[in-house]
Amino acid sequence: MSIKQTDVLIVGAGPAGLASAIQLKKQGAARVTVVDREPEPGGMPRLCHHTGFGLWDFHRLYTGPQYARRYAALARSLGVEILTETTITGWADEHALTYTSPQGMGAIVAPAILLATGVRERPRAARLTPGFRPRGIFTTGSLQRFVDEQHLPVGRRAVIIGAEGVSLSALMTLTGAGVAVAAMLTELPRHQMYFPYSPAKWWLMDVTRRTPVRTRVRVKRILGRGRVTGVEIEHLDSGRLEHIACDTVVYTGDWIPEHEVARKGRLLMDAGTSGPQVDAQFRTSLSGVFAAGNLLRGAETAATSAMEGRLAAQHIADFLQGRAWPQQRLPILAAAPITWVFPNSISAPETTRLPRFSFRVSQFMGDVVVQVRQGQKLLHQQRFRHLLPNETMHLSSAWLLRVAAHGGPVRVEVAG
Repeated sequence: MSIKQTDVLIVGAGPAGLASAIQLKKQGAARVTVVDREPEPGGMPRLCHHTGFGLWDFHRLYTGPQYARRYAALARSLGVEILTETTITGWADEHALTYTSPQGMGAIVAPAILLATGVRERPRAARLTPGFRPRGIFTTGSLQRFVDEQHLPVGRRAVIIGAEGVSLSALMTLTGAGVAVAAMLTELPRHQMYFPYSPAKWWLMDVTRRTPVRTRVRVKRILGRGRVTGVEIEHLDSGRLEHIACDTVVYTGDWIPEHEVARKGRLLMDAGTSGPQVDAQFRTSLSGVFAAGNLLRGAETAATSAMEGRLAAQHIADFLQGRAWPQQRLPILAAAPITWVFPNSISAPETTRLPRFSFRVSQFMGDVVVQVRQGQKLLHQQRFRHLLPNETMHLSSAWLLRVAAHGGPVRVEVAG
Protein backbone atom coordinates (compact mmCIF):
# COMPACT_ATOMS: atom_id res chain seq x y z
CA MET A 1 0.00 0.00 0.00
CA SER A 2 1.38 3.39 -1.00
CA ILE A 3 1.50 6.18 1.60
CA LYS A 4 1.08 9.77 0.51
CA GLN A 5 1.78 12.87 2.63
CA THR A 6 0.02 16.21 2.21
CA ASP A 7 -0.75 19.28 4.33
CA VAL A 8 -4.51 19.35 3.73
CA LEU A 9 -6.59 16.48 2.40
CA ILE A 10 -9.99 17.47 0.98
CA VAL A 11 -12.52 14.71 0.31
CA GLY A 12 -14.90 15.87 -2.42
CA ALA A 13 -14.18 17.93 -5.54
CA GLY A 14 -17.45 19.86 -5.65
CA PRO A 15 -17.80 23.63 -5.15
CA ALA A 16 -17.05 23.46 -1.39
CA GLY A 17 -13.96 21.30 -1.78
CA LEU A 18 -12.48 23.14 -4.76
CA ALA A 19 -13.21 26.61 -3.35
CA SER A 20 -11.55 25.61 -0.09
CA ALA A 21 -8.51 24.24 -1.91
CA ILE A 22 -8.16 27.47 -3.91
CA GLN A 23 -8.40 29.60 -0.78
CA LEU A 24 -5.87 27.45 1.08
CA LYS A 25 -3.34 27.85 -1.73
CA LYS A 26 -3.92 31.60 -1.73
CA GLN A 27 -3.21 31.61 2.00
CA GLY A 28 0.08 29.82 1.50
CA ALA A 29 -0.65 26.13 2.04
CA ALA A 30 2.14 24.17 0.38
CA ARG A 31 0.43 20.87 -0.39
CA VAL A 32 -3.32 20.58 -0.89
CA THR A 33 -4.78 17.33 -2.21
CA VAL A 34 -8.40 16.91 -3.33
CA VAL A 35 -9.82 13.42 -3.93
CA ASP A 36 -13.09 12.50 -5.60
CA ARG A 37 -14.61 9.20 -6.68
CA GLU A 38 -16.02 10.68 -9.91
CA PRO A 39 -13.99 10.66 -13.14
CA GLU A 40 -14.01 14.48 -13.30
CA PRO A 41 -13.97 17.20 -10.62
CA GLY A 42 -16.82 19.67 -10.19
CA GLY A 43 -19.45 17.91 -8.10
CA MET A 44 -23.17 18.14 -8.73
CA PRO A 45 -23.00 21.22 -11.05
CA ARG A 46 -21.17 19.02 -13.56
CA LEU A 47 -24.50 17.31 -14.26
CA CYS A 48 -26.65 20.46 -14.53
CA HIS A 49 -26.43 21.48 -18.19
CA HIS A 50 -28.53 24.60 -17.72
CA THR A 51 -27.52 28.14 -16.82
CA GLY A 52 -27.74 29.79 -13.40
CA PHE A 53 -24.29 29.18 -11.89
CA GLY A 54 -21.44 31.55 -11.07
CA LEU A 55 -23.20 34.88 -10.61
CA TRP A 56 -22.24 35.20 -6.94
CA ASP A 57 -18.69 33.82 -7.02
CA PHE A 58 -17.51 34.66 -10.56
CA HIS A 59 -19.90 37.54 -11.36
CA ARG A 60 -21.05 35.97 -14.58
CA LEU A 61 -23.44 33.21 -15.57
CA TYR A 62 -22.32 29.72 -16.51
CA THR A 63 -23.94 26.40 -17.18
CA GLY A 64 -23.18 23.81 -14.52
CA PRO A 65 -20.37 22.09 -16.51
CA GLN A 66 -18.76 25.45 -17.35
CA TYR A 67 -18.88 26.42 -13.68
CA ALA A 68 -17.33 23.10 -12.62
CA ARG A 69 -14.56 23.38 -15.22
CA ARG A 70 -13.70 26.91 -14.12
CA TYR A 71 -13.28 25.87 -10.48
CA ALA A 72 -11.18 22.84 -11.44
CA ALA A 73 -8.97 24.87 -13.78
CA LEU A 74 -8.42 27.59 -11.18
CA ALA A 75 -7.50 25.02 -8.53
CA ARG A 76 -5.01 23.28 -10.82
CA SER A 77 -3.47 26.60 -11.88
CA LEU A 78 -2.63 27.26 -8.22
CA GLY A 79 -1.00 23.89 -7.76
CA VAL A 80 -3.83 21.94 -6.14
CA GLU A 81 -3.46 18.20 -6.67
CA ILE A 82 -6.79 16.69 -7.80
CA LEU A 83 -7.11 12.90 -7.73
CA THR A 84 -10.23 11.63 -9.50
CA GLU A 85 -11.63 8.08 -9.58
CA THR A 86 -10.31 7.84 -6.01
CA THR A 87 -12.69 6.44 -3.42
CA ILE A 88 -12.05 6.87 0.29
CA THR A 89 -12.57 3.49 1.98
CA GLY A 90 -11.89 4.26 5.64
CA TRP A 91 -9.62 5.70 8.29
CA ALA A 92 -6.19 4.24 9.04
CA ASP A 93 -6.03 6.62 12.04
CA GLU A 94 -7.24 10.12 12.95
CA HIS A 95 -4.97 11.75 10.37
CA ALA A 96 -4.90 9.17 7.58
CA LEU A 97 -7.59 8.05 5.14
CA THR A 98 -7.34 4.91 3.04
CA TYR A 99 -8.39 4.88 -0.60
CA THR A 100 -8.70 2.78 -3.70
CA SER A 101 -8.17 3.98 -7.27
CA PRO A 102 -7.31 2.54 -10.70
CA GLN A 103 -3.65 2.80 -9.62
CA GLY A 104 -4.26 0.64 -6.55
CA MET A 105 -4.83 1.07 -2.84
CA GLY A 106 -3.14 3.50 -0.51
CA ALA A 107 -3.41 5.95 2.35
CA ILE A 108 -3.15 9.73 2.49
CA VAL A 109 -1.80 11.28 5.67
CA ALA A 110 -2.56 14.91 6.51
CA PRO A 111 -2.61 17.02 9.69
CA ALA A 112 -5.83 18.70 8.47
CA ILE A 113 -8.73 17.00 6.67
CA LEU A 114 -11.79 18.65 5.14
CA LEU A 115 -14.84 16.51 4.40
CA ALA A 116 -16.84 18.03 1.53
CA THR A 117 -18.58 14.93 0.22
CA GLY A 118 -21.87 16.63 -0.65
CA VAL A 119 -25.39 15.30 -0.72
CA ARG A 120 -27.71 13.01 -2.64
CA GLU A 121 -31.46 12.69 -3.17
CA ARG A 122 -33.26 9.77 -1.59
CA PRO A 123 -34.20 7.34 -4.38
CA ARG A 124 -37.57 5.64 -4.77
CA ALA A 125 -36.48 2.63 -2.67
CA ALA A 126 -35.63 4.80 0.33
CA ARG A 127 -39.04 6.51 0.14
CA LEU A 128 -40.85 3.16 0.37
CA THR A 129 -43.21 3.82 -2.55
CA PRO A 130 -45.15 0.60 -3.31
CA GLY A 131 -45.19 -0.97 -6.75
CA PHE A 132 -42.94 -3.03 -9.01
CA ARG A 133 -39.54 -1.88 -10.25
CA PRO A 134 -40.18 -0.82 -13.82
CA ARG A 135 -37.85 1.18 -16.02
CA GLY A 136 -38.32 4.93 -16.09
CA ILE A 137 -37.71 5.92 -12.44
CA PHE A 138 -35.03 8.55 -11.74
CA THR A 139 -33.72 11.04 -9.24
CA THR A 140 -32.74 14.47 -10.58
CA GLY A 141 -29.08 13.44 -10.61
CA SER A 142 -29.61 10.13 -12.40
CA LEU A 143 -31.93 11.87 -14.90
CA GLN A 144 -29.25 14.42 -15.72
CA ARG A 145 -26.60 11.75 -16.13
CA PHE A 146 -28.95 9.80 -18.43
CA VAL A 147 -29.84 12.82 -20.58
CA ASP A 148 -26.77 15.05 -20.59
CA GLU A 149 -23.87 12.65 -20.04
CA GLN A 150 -25.06 9.49 -21.77
CA HIS A 151 -27.43 11.18 -24.27
CA LEU A 152 -30.06 8.46 -23.89
CA PRO A 153 -33.82 8.86 -24.41
CA VAL A 154 -35.86 9.15 -21.22
CA GLY A 155 -39.53 8.89 -22.17
CA ARG A 156 -42.40 10.97 -23.47
CA ARG A 157 -44.48 11.98 -20.44
CA ALA A 158 -43.12 12.48 -16.92
CA VAL A 159 -44.30 13.16 -13.39
CA ILE A 160 -41.97 15.07 -11.06
CA ILE A 161 -42.28 14.25 -7.37
CA GLY A 162 -41.39 17.46 -5.54
CA ALA A 163 -41.99 21.15 -6.15
CA GLU A 164 -38.90 22.93 -4.82
CA GLY A 165 -35.74 24.45 -6.27
CA VAL A 166 -34.18 21.23 -7.50
CA SER A 167 -37.51 20.27 -9.07
CA LEU A 168 -37.00 23.19 -11.46
CA SER A 169 -33.69 21.66 -12.48
CA ALA A 170 -35.47 18.38 -13.28
CA LEU A 171 -38.15 20.30 -15.20
CA MET A 172 -35.52 22.09 -17.30
CA THR A 173 -33.74 18.80 -18.06
CA LEU A 174 -36.96 17.07 -19.10
CA THR A 175 -38.13 20.01 -21.20
CA GLY A 176 -34.74 20.21 -22.92
CA ALA A 177 -35.00 16.50 -23.73
CA GLY A 178 -38.44 16.97 -25.29
CA VAL A 179 -40.32 15.20 -22.49
CA ALA A 180 -43.76 16.54 -21.56
CA VAL A 181 -44.33 16.99 -17.82
CA ALA A 182 -47.80 15.85 -16.78
CA ALA A 183 -47.57 17.20 -13.22
CA MET A 184 -45.36 18.20 -10.31
CA LEU A 185 -46.52 16.70 -7.01
CA THR A 186 -46.01 17.89 -3.43
CA GLU A 187 -47.52 16.93 -0.10
CA LEU A 188 -47.27 20.54 1.05
CA PRO A 189 -50.03 23.12 0.52
CA ARG A 190 -47.90 25.27 -1.83
CA HIS A 191 -44.90 24.80 -4.06
CA GLN A 192 -41.51 26.07 -2.88
CA MET A 193 -40.00 27.09 -6.20
CA TYR A 194 -38.39 30.42 -6.87
CA PHE A 195 -37.00 31.84 -10.08
CA PRO A 196 -33.40 33.09 -9.86
CA TYR A 197 -32.26 35.96 -12.01
CA SER A 198 -30.96 34.46 -15.22
CA PRO A 199 -31.58 34.68 -18.98
CA ALA A 200 -33.77 31.59 -18.60
CA LYS A 201 -36.00 33.10 -15.92
CA TRP A 202 -38.96 34.14 -18.08
CA TRP A 203 -38.83 30.98 -20.18
CA LEU A 204 -38.74 28.90 -17.01
CA MET A 205 -41.67 30.79 -15.48
CA ASP A 206 -43.67 30.18 -18.65
CA VAL A 207 -42.86 26.44 -18.64
CA THR A 208 -43.84 26.23 -14.97
CA ARG A 209 -47.12 28.04 -15.59
CA ARG A 210 -47.97 25.40 -18.19
CA THR A 211 -47.04 22.53 -15.85
CA PRO A 212 -49.76 21.52 -13.37
CA VAL A 213 -48.54 21.61 -9.77
CA ARG A 214 -50.63 19.29 -7.59
CA THR A 215 -50.43 20.24 -3.91
CA ARG A 216 -51.46 18.19 -0.88
CA VAL A 217 -51.06 14.94 -2.76
CA ARG A 218 -48.95 11.84 -2.11
CA VAL A 219 -47.82 9.10 -4.45
CA LYS A 220 -49.46 5.90 -3.27
CA ARG A 221 -48.16 3.55 -5.94
CA ILE A 222 -46.10 3.40 -9.11
CA LEU A 223 -47.87 1.53 -11.88
CA GLY A 224 -46.33 -0.73 -14.50
CA ARG A 225 -44.05 -3.76 -14.59
CA GLY A 226 -41.55 -3.60 -17.47
CA ARG A 227 -42.00 0.17 -17.87
CA VAL A 228 -43.73 2.86 -15.81
CA THR A 229 -47.31 3.34 -17.01
CA GLY A 230 -48.47 5.85 -14.42
CA VAL A 231 -48.71 6.81 -10.76
CA GLU A 232 -51.59 6.53 -8.32
CA ILE A 233 -51.87 9.60 -6.09
CA GLU A 234 -53.89 10.27 -2.97
CA HIS A 235 -55.41 13.68 -2.27
CA LEU A 236 -54.51 14.16 1.39
CA ASP A 237 -57.46 16.38 2.29
CA SER A 238 -60.16 14.15 0.83
CA GLY A 239 -58.58 10.70 0.53
CA ARG A 240 -59.57 10.56 -3.14
CA LEU A 241 -57.36 8.43 -5.38
CA GLU A 242 -56.36 9.46 -8.90
CA HIS A 243 -54.26 7.92 -11.67
CA ILE A 244 -51.87 10.01 -13.78
CA ALA A 245 -50.59 8.37 -16.95
CA CYS A 246 -46.85 8.70 -17.52
CA ASP A 247 -43.83 6.64 -18.56
CA THR A 248 -41.25 8.48 -16.42
CA VAL A 249 -41.12 9.38 -12.72
CA VAL A 250 -38.49 11.75 -11.29
CA TYR A 251 -37.94 11.98 -7.54
CA THR A 252 -36.51 15.35 -6.50
CA GLY A 253 -35.29 16.75 -3.20
CA ASP A 254 -35.51 14.89 0.13
CA TRP A 255 -31.77 15.25 0.55
CA ILE A 256 -29.43 13.16 2.65
CA PRO A 257 -25.76 14.08 3.14
CA GLU A 258 -23.11 11.70 1.81
CA HIS A 259 -21.95 10.98 5.34
CA GLU A 260 -20.34 7.52 5.03
CA VAL A 261 -16.77 8.79 5.46
CA ALA A 262 -17.78 10.90 8.47
CA ARG A 263 -19.52 7.94 10.10
CA LYS A 264 -16.58 5.64 9.49
CA GLY A 265 -14.43 8.20 11.31
CA ARG A 266 -16.85 8.04 14.26
CA LEU A 267 -17.50 11.75 14.14
CA LEU A 268 -20.41 13.01 16.21
CA MET A 269 -23.44 13.32 13.91
CA ASP A 270 -26.34 15.75 14.13
CA ALA A 271 -29.81 14.20 14.26
CA GLY A 272 -31.43 17.09 12.38
CA THR A 273 -29.03 17.42 9.46
CA SER A 274 -27.84 13.79 9.26
CA GLY A 275 -24.38 15.27 8.69
CA PRO A 276 -21.42 15.69 11.04
CA GLN A 277 -21.82 18.02 13.98
CA VAL A 278 -19.79 21.21 13.41
CA ASP A 279 -19.18 24.47 15.22
CA ALA A 280 -19.01 27.96 13.72
CA GLN A 281 -15.47 27.31 12.45
CA PHE A 282 -16.51 24.11 10.61
CA ARG A 283 -14.68 21.97 13.17
CA THR A 284 -16.04 18.48 13.77
CA SER A 285 -15.70 16.43 16.95
CA LEU A 286 -12.36 14.97 15.74
CA SER A 287 -9.25 17.12 16.09
CA GLY A 288 -7.99 18.38 12.73
CA VAL A 289 -11.09 17.28 10.82
CA PHE A 290 -13.34 19.95 9.29
CA ALA A 291 -16.53 19.68 7.22
CA ALA A 292 -18.20 22.09 4.80
CA GLY A 293 -20.78 22.32 2.03
CA ASN A 294 -23.88 20.25 1.53
CA LEU A 295 -22.54 17.39 3.64
CA LEU A 296 -23.58 19.55 6.59
CA ARG A 297 -27.34 19.77 6.07
CA GLY A 298 -28.63 18.83 2.68
CA ALA A 299 -28.76 20.93 -0.44
CA GLU A 300 -27.97 24.60 -0.62
CA THR A 301 -26.83 26.34 -3.79
CA ALA A 302 -23.44 25.73 -5.33
CA ALA A 303 -22.46 29.30 -4.45
CA THR A 304 -23.38 28.78 -0.79
CA SER A 305 -21.25 25.64 -0.69
CA ALA A 306 -18.35 27.47 -2.31
CA MET A 307 -18.62 30.29 0.23
CA GLU A 308 -18.53 27.77 3.07
CA GLY A 309 -15.48 26.13 1.52
CA ARG A 310 -13.68 29.46 1.51
CA LEU A 311 -14.61 30.16 5.13
CA ALA A 312 -13.54 26.68 6.20
CA ALA A 313 -10.18 27.23 4.48
CA GLN A 314 -9.48 30.23 6.69
CA HIS A 315 -10.07 28.18 9.83
CA ILE A 316 -8.01 25.27 8.46
CA ALA A 317 -5.14 27.71 7.84
CA ASP A 318 -5.44 28.97 11.44
CA PHE A 319 -5.32 25.40 12.71
CA LEU A 320 -2.20 24.62 10.68
CA GLN A 321 -0.58 27.69 12.22
CA GLY A 322 -1.17 26.37 15.73
CA ARG A 323 -4.66 27.37 16.83
CA ALA A 324 -5.78 25.00 19.57
CA TRP A 325 -8.62 22.55 18.98
CA PRO A 326 -11.55 23.08 21.39
CA GLN A 327 -11.90 20.52 24.18
CA GLN A 328 -15.49 21.34 25.13
CA ARG A 329 -18.58 21.35 22.89
CA LEU A 330 -22.24 22.05 23.50
CA PRO A 331 -24.79 20.69 21.00
CA ILE A 332 -27.47 22.93 19.49
CA LEU A 333 -30.73 21.02 19.16
CA ALA A 334 -33.65 21.77 16.82
CA ALA A 335 -37.21 21.26 18.05
CA ALA A 336 -39.95 20.44 15.52
CA PRO A 337 -41.17 22.02 13.28
CA ILE A 338 -37.59 23.28 12.99
CA THR A 339 -35.79 20.47 11.17
CA TRP A 340 -32.18 21.57 11.59
CA VAL A 341 -29.91 24.37 12.79
CA PHE A 342 -26.47 25.16 11.41
CA PRO A 343 -23.89 25.41 12.96
CA ASN A 344 -25.12 22.80 15.41
CA SER A 345 -22.52 22.91 18.16
CA ILE A 346 -20.76 25.55 20.23
CA SER A 347 -17.09 25.29 21.10
CA ALA A 348 -15.61 26.93 24.16
CA PRO A 349 -14.06 29.35 24.07
CA GLU A 350 -15.76 30.90 21.03
CA THR A 351 -14.01 33.62 19.07
CA THR A 352 -15.32 37.15 18.96
CA ARG A 353 -16.13 36.66 15.26
CA LEU A 354 -19.73 35.55 15.59
CA PRO A 355 -21.20 33.28 12.92
CA ARG A 356 -24.53 33.48 11.15
CA PHE A 357 -26.89 30.72 12.18
CA SER A 358 -29.36 29.24 9.72
CA PHE A 359 -32.29 26.88 10.04
CA ARG A 360 -35.17 25.29 8.14
CA VAL A 361 -38.69 24.23 9.01
CA SER A 362 -40.94 21.43 7.84
CA GLN A 363 -44.15 23.43 7.29
CA PHE A 364 -45.44 26.83 6.17
CA MET A 365 -45.73 29.21 9.12
CA GLY A 366 -46.58 32.90 9.45
CA ASP A 367 -45.85 35.52 12.11
CA VAL A 368 -43.92 33.27 14.49
CA VAL A 369 -41.28 33.82 17.16
CA VAL A 370 -38.21 31.58 17.22
CA GLN A 371 -36.53 31.24 20.60
CA VAL A 372 -33.09 30.07 21.67
CA ARG A 373 -32.96 28.52 25.14
CA GLN A 374 -30.41 26.87 27.37
CA GLY A 375 -32.39 24.92 29.92
CA GLN A 376 -35.05 27.35 31.18
CA LYS A 377 -32.97 30.41 30.29
CA LEU A 378 -34.14 32.43 27.27
CA LEU A 379 -31.06 33.50 25.33
CA HIS A 380 -32.72 35.07 22.31
CA GLN A 381 -35.99 35.45 20.45
CA GLN A 382 -36.62 36.67 16.92
CA ARG A 383 -39.83 37.25 15.01
CA PHE A 384 -40.32 36.02 11.44
CA ARG A 385 -43.19 37.06 9.16
CA HIS A 386 -42.92 33.86 7.16
CA LEU A 387 -41.16 30.51 7.48
CA LEU A 388 -41.19 28.27 4.40
CA PRO A 389 -40.18 24.63 3.92
CA ASN A 390 -37.03 24.15 1.83
CA GLU A 391 -36.02 27.77 2.36
CA THR A 392 -33.13 28.64 4.66
CA MET A 393 -33.80 31.30 7.27
CA HIS A 394 -31.16 33.15 9.30
CA LEU A 395 -30.92 33.71 13.03
CA SER A 396 -28.95 36.36 14.89
CA SER A 397 -25.93 35.02 16.78
CA ALA A 398 -25.52 37.68 19.51
CA TRP A 399 -26.96 35.16 21.99
CA LEU A 400 -23.74 33.14 21.80
CA LEU A 401 -22.17 35.51 24.28
CA ARG A 402 -24.80 34.55 26.85
CA VAL A 403 -24.31 30.78 26.64
CA ALA A 404 -23.10 29.19 29.88
CA ALA A 405 -20.17 26.84 29.20
CA HIS A 406 -21.54 24.26 31.65
CA GLY A 407 -25.24 24.99 31.19
CA GLY A 408 -26.14 22.06 28.96
CA PRO A 409 -27.40 21.87 25.35
CA VAL A 410 -28.88 24.87 23.56
CA ARG A 411 -32.33 24.41 21.97
CA VAL A 412 -33.87 26.34 19.07
CA GLU A 413 -37.67 26.18 18.95
CA VAL A 414 -40.82 27.97 17.82
CA ALA A 415 -42.45 29.77 20.74
CA GLY A 416 -45.71 28.55 22.20
